[in-house]
Amino acid sequence: MKDLESLTASQAANALAKREIKATDLLLACLDRIGQRESTVKAWVSLGKENALARARELDKGAIKGLLHGLPIGVKDLFDTFDLPTSYGSPIYNNHYPATDAVSVALMRQAGGIILGKTVTTEFATFKVPVTTNPHDPKYTPGGSSSGSAAAVADFMVPLATGSQTAGSIIRPASFCGVIGYKPSYGKISTGGVKSLSPIQDTLGCFGRSVGDVALGVAAMSGDHSLANITDLHNKPRIAICKTPDWGLTQKETRAALAIARYAAEVIAKGAVGDLKLPTLFDDFSQTQARIMGAELSRTLTFERMRFPKKLSPQITKQLNEGAAISYEQYTKDLLLNQEAHAAIELIFSKDVDLIIAPSAAGEALIAKEGTGNPIFCRIWTLLGLPCINLNITSGPTGLPVGVQLIAGPGKDHFLLSAARAFARSLSDPVMRDQA
Repeated sequence: MKDLESLTASQAANALAKREIKATDLLLACLDRIGQRESTVKAWVSLGKENALARARELDKGAIKGLLHGLPIGVKDLFDTFDLPTSYGSPIYNNHYPATDAVSVALMRQAGGIILGKTVTTEFATFKVPVTTNPHDPKYTPGGSSSGSAAAVADFMVPLATGSQTAGSIIRPASFCGVIGYKPSYGKISTGGVKSLSPIQDTLGCFGRSVGDVALGVAAMSGDHSLANITDLHNKPRIAICKTPDWGLTQKETRAALAIARYAAEVIAKGAVGDLKLPTLFDDFSQTQARIMGAELSRTLTFERMRFPKKLSPQITKQLNEGAAISYEQYTKDLLLNQEAHAAIELIFSKDVDLIIAPSAAGEALIAKEGTGNPIFCRIWTLLGLPCINLNITSGPTGLPVGVQLIAGPGKDHFLLSAARAFARSLSDPVMRDQA
């Protein structure tokens, strides 16, 4: 068998279930890769090597535990873990050990997953530049806020890692690092035990190197194990390209990625793929999302603002002050507009389209010091609570990955995974087809 660390989560899970490989050998291969690359990539906040090895040995001796039996997993440092420190990316919480696991982490352990360590998150999952580098070129950002998780999976340190998204924190880093990032429908995975930013938007998901990987991860994290069984598409889905009202911010490589995506979509649609223009109420919806997020963030971090103001970075302090300046009247108005938008998008999916293809990011990854990238092309879909998945499509002028996101209707996670696998299989590049 090939180098164990290069196995996808799906391949490794299958081999582990058949006892073709051992959990200890897979874990040691991942640890060896981390030893070789961590000084450059800086994906990890902490590693629980001894506990992970003990768990692997236990799994090798016992019965198959579940969907994730023997898989080493990276957990974003926004998720509580009882046996590893959880800092939420802030010095306020140095050496903080929660009493319990986050619900999703506990479910992954129950499914046989091995929690190898905590991956870097930006400060409270906002926009401060992290220490993590892009595994394809350390001069560039891996994106944020799920920086360490995306980078660790892309660099073959672990086959699976958790993420969270309140604006674009799964889809954008997945695009920048060239991996699959899956943000399921809002509420699919319990946010219990995960530091909150914007309660009406916070959504948990994961990163892998194939569609099957992220299906496996979210199946375990949610308890909806049927997600792990991706069915083939039997009907011709109605597919449309949505450039969104923010299309003017795209770079050449993203426009090229959407053109490639159109050809692949026509294969699975068995016909022409048109363009979707959103109703006018979506013209400023990205700003609506940003205001709701800002207003809620200023409240969810009230304790930290009051007790530890000097331990907050200037970046997040500015963001919190801006959020606090948003009146409750404006916040209420934005919530009402959000309700209208939900009704409008449900009607669009009912009458016109089954699958939307849109940019994941403005372009390829930025130089690290320039920030983690603009989440503008994810904001609309996150606020709408729709399931989204990033697939790697092409590369930009510096050779870094560029992805597109596929978006399905409310609650249509099973369909989205089926469509994503079919889409990946229809790509002309054989390397890209491996994402299926």
